[in-house]
Amino acid sequence: MKLTIQHIAARAGVSKGTVSRVINARTTVAASTRVRVLAVMDELGYRPDPAARELSMRTQHTLGLSLARVERRLAPYFVLFRQALFRELQELGIPVEELDEDLTAYKRLPSAVLVMSAGATDPRLEFLLAEGVTTVLIGHHESLSCVAPADEDGAYQATRHLLELGHRQIALLSGSKALQGVVDRERGFARALGEYGLERAARLVGNFELLGGYRAVRRAWEGGTRFSALFCESDEMATGAIAALEDSGLRVPQDVSVVGFDGMPELPYRLTTVAQDIPAIARCAVELVLEALAGQTARRIISPVSLVLGDTSAAHNAPALTV
Repeated sequence: MKLTIQHIAARAGVSKGTVSRVINARTTVAASTRVRVLAVMDELGYRPDPAARELSMRTQHTLGLSLARVERRLAPYFVLFRQALFRELQELGIPVEELDEDLTAYKRLPSAVLVMSAGATDPRLEFLLAEGVTTVLIGHHESLSCVAPADEDGAYQATRHLLELGHRQIALLSGSKALQGVVDRERGFARALGEYGLERAARLVGNFELLGGYRAVRRAWEGGTRFSALFCESDEMATGAIAALEDSGLRVPQDVSVVGFDGMPELPYRLTTVAQDIPAIARCAVELVLEALAGQTARRIISPVSLVLGDTSAAHNAPALTV
């Protein structure tokens, strides 16, 4: 029987994609995993065929990338994600096509579609499942392979940070509840408040964009809503929120502390934020796509997040603000 990377993967307890990355000397494999895979290859006497290795880098498969809103393609988060995703796919020789929101307009769909910014009732998911197209989701799903940042845990960490700084009037700057990530982050926010016996919090609604964050905070403050701290569900909204607070004559963090979510680089403020590992999420998404195309069982991956302290959060020592 001819040995294949499937045999190596099964013996090492990893995916075929991981074995492929070890064979091709990619640096995205953990050192301990690399050692285990190489040991299994040596044990079984597996030697990659150079010609076959080159051929394996090419594939008949294509991948589609579907965002809910085309105009968000230039948003910082999606720019970084696409860069990481395209880097992974380029090394595997898999072409990628960016798809419009209306998937029914396509006469022929790619072999697999990676869906982003989806809610539980997103029509794209229903359509793809009905068409039998291999589908992987950046988010959560009961039956599809999916990968998502630890949204609830990240929001919990951010809110706990503000509570531990002494803040009790903490507002939430959120997006549409149609998105699963928004639901999860609000759940983490509420859980942290509940641990401190707090049930009530102002909820400001933006749209995950800088201008949306600015307008929501400016409108709320001018309307009399008061808070000493603000948890924003994206760094873009946090940036707009800080600008709105400053335009209202407030100082960040002396008057109002602000915490974001995403860990975006090159922002005008050194935010306290919850950082995602975007390259890791892209890498996991590609692994899940390859597994799904190979007919393997769907998997759900939660990518860890971490609280990064910046210059926009500080201890609250002032008297409570009047709502």
